Amino acid sequence: GLLSVIQRLKGFPEQEFHIVLLGLDNAGKTTLLKRLASEEVSTITPTQQGFNIKSVHSHGFKLNVWDIGGQRSIRPYWKKYLGSTDLLIYVIDSADQKRFEETGQELAELTEESSLTGVPLLVFANKQDLVTAVPAAEIAEGLNLHTYRDREWQIQACSALSGEGVQDGMNWISSQIMSRKK
Repeated sequence: GLLSVIQRLKGFPEQEFHIVLLGLDNAGKTTLLKRLASEEVSTITPTQQGFNIKSVHSHGFKLNVWDIGGQRSIRPYWKKYLGSTDLLIYVIDSADQKRFEETGQELAELTEESSLTGVPLLVFANKQDLVTAVPAAEIAEGLNLHTYRDREWQIQACSALSGEGVQDGMNWISSQIMSRKK
C-alpha cells in the first residue's frame, strides 16, 4: 500500500518474511494464496508440481508465501521447506470431518519440528461458507491448540473462496510480525 511506496521513495527496504502454507490436499491452500495475492480464485487446479510461491505485500511487509502441496506423497517433503520460516499457516477443510484426525496428526508432527520451535501458527478453518463446516472453535478444541505453549497461535474461520475472514488472519499475521520486531 501507500506505506510501502513511501518507504521505497525514502530508501527504506521493505522487510521480507518467509511464510509456509501447509495443509492436506483440497483444504484450499492455493485458493487462499491467490486470495492473498488479489488474484482470480474461480479456477484453481490442484498443486501437482509440489509448490507455488507468491510475494504478498501486506501492512508494509513483503510476505514470501510458499504453498506446498498436501497430497500424501508430497507431505514427507514438507520439512525441507521449513528452514527460516517466520510464520506457519495451516489450512483445514472445515467441512471434511472424515479427515480431521489425519490433518490433526500432520499438524502435531509439524509443530514438533525443531526448525519451527517458537514459530507462530495461524490455522485457517477454511470453507466456512459450506453448511457442513465445523465451527473454528470446535476445530481448535479437536486439534488441542490450547496445549501449544511454545508459540503464539490463532485459529481463524474463513472462506478462501469468498474472502471472508482472510483479512482477519492477515491482521493477526501483521501483529505477530510487529511484536517479533520489538
